[in-house]
Amino acid sequence: MARTPTKGRKDGPLLDIRNLRIEATVYPPGEQPRNVVLVDDVSLKLERGKVLGLIGESGAGKSTIGLSSMGFGRGGVRITGGEILLNGRDIRKGNTGDVRRLRGKEVCYVAQSAAAAFNPAHKLMDQVVEASVEHRVSSRAEAEKRAVEFFRKLSLPSPETIGDRYPHQVSGGQLQRVMTAMALCSEPDLIVFDEPTTALDVTTQIDVLAAIKEAIRDTHVAALYITHDLAVVAQVSDEIMVLRHGKLVEWGGTQQIIKEPRQEYTNALVSVHHIEHQEHAPGNKPLLSVKNVTASYGNSAIKVLKDVSVDIYPGQTLAVVGESGSGKSTLARAITGLLPPESGSVAFEDRTLANRLADRPRADLRELQMIYQMADVAMNPRQTVATIIGRPLEFYFKMRGRERDQRVAELLEKIEMGKGFADRYPAELSGGQKQRVCIARALAAKPKLIICDEVTSALDPLVANGILKLLLGLQKEEDVAYLFITHDLATVKSIADSIAVMYRGEVVRYGPKSQVLSPPFDDYTDLLLRSVPEMEIGWLEKAIQGRKMVGAGN
Repeated sequence: MARTPTKGRKDGPLLDIRNLRIEATVYPPGEQPRNVVLVDDVSLKLERGKVLGLIGESGAGKSTIGLSSMGFGRGGVRITGGEILLNGRDIRKGNTGDVRRLRGKEVCYVAQSAAAAFNPAHKLMDQVVEASVEHRVSSRAEAEKRAVEFFRKLSLPSPETIGDRYPHQVSGGQLQRVMTAMALCSEPDLIVFDEPTTALDVTTQIDVLAAIKEAIRDTHVAALYITHDLAVVAQVSDEIMVLRHGKLVEWGGTQQIIKEPRQEYTNALVSVHHIEHQEHAPGNKPLLSVKNVTASYGNSAIKVLKDVSVDIYPGQTLAVVGESGSGKSTLARAITGLLPPESGSVAFEDRTLANRLADRPRADLRELQMIYQMADVAMNPRQTVATIIGRPLEFYFKMRGRERDQRVAELLEKIEMGKGFADRYPAELSGGQKQRVCIARALAAKPKLIICDEVTSALDPLVANGILKLLLGLQKEEDVAYLFITHDLATVKSIADSIAVMYRGEVVRYGPKSQVLSPPFDDYTDLLLRSVPEMEIGWLEKAIQGRKMVGAGN
């Protein structure tokens, strides 16, 4: 299926962005609107058939630059300066119709969350071939034939019939690959991959990465690959551009950026080391004890949790790991009473908790708190930081006025932000700051156990490292226990005392961290450990080859 893109072909680079400036207007509560610069004087060139990785922390301008290559600015964002030359013509000078015609034809976009990008009311095939048919790239029959070829190339199950399914009938990793097929189907010259594997577990991520890399190689399409994970971008990119605060920090070949970074910030990204956390021996009595819990959703005969038993000890961390659908978050829902178990029990300090959240007394609610993955949707955007953190103080301790404000200030100091953030709204905070506020809100209740559900998965490595250090520091100060749900084994090594590996609703490996991460391994734990990306060029190919050898050996 190799081809040479020809749409609007011109001499010179496929994409040539010169002195790009992008701004947005913000509306702070009680203040006059003001303009902020999101991207400041950034230039780049991308040759045909090459992959340029855009990396940097949240707010660096990665996605904003990627979308600008389609002439698009979301949420009131405006391209206010510079040139964006695609196939030799400045798309900023085209009218609305011109820009609309290039989207889905010359340039396509693969979003981070395929689940949010697909229309749940339409079959997959209808959505995959839509751009090809709409732009008259091919007939419906030709587009469907090409889609099936890409489904096969991307290792999707039943490639001839998977297009007849609806989005909810395939897994997250499969849907991400279908979205890649949709982008490739109209034979574009450029694809913008915007964090396409960030939300996936490591075992699925490696499959999707390999499929994307093979598809790029075979079709000779050019790509912008946006991510905050250097280990991932090292596997697919020819060159890497490092961004921070909307400015270019460094740009060079992948080998040079990883092995010989020239700028201090790039070096910090490359050399970010995960925290070394020595496990502690468990105490005599567990704080929380889950015994033989089985659960399912609704009246389904499919058991999402199957006879699960784990213990969490005071002041320690149990990490629950496994791929999407393994039952990690469902276990948290059963513990909190959001999903009453069908059988089994959950005991806290030797007392059995009521199965339903509504039946638990306020003391039980206070002592067991939760921090969610997406801080954006976990906070009321119309409330200030002080109100958000102060709510548990009012609800559990009846604190009001000066006493509450003083405690809010203390908690802000604890999370290393300071009282100056008290009057800010969530929209005025970075991703890492939002997650710190959620941590402070949980601490306000003075809990004995906090459930952390993928709290660092959406953060860039430097910010995530800061959050993990903060959590470990608070654990020492407050003697709080954590149930840490994650699919990132590097995070597990940083924070856990004990580990429970889950697969298809069951605990397949459980014990102290040193024991669980030491051979001999069961097949699934071995697969998880082999799938953690390393910052080494060629790692992906070695990992895939290792899988094939293991499969052949079995």
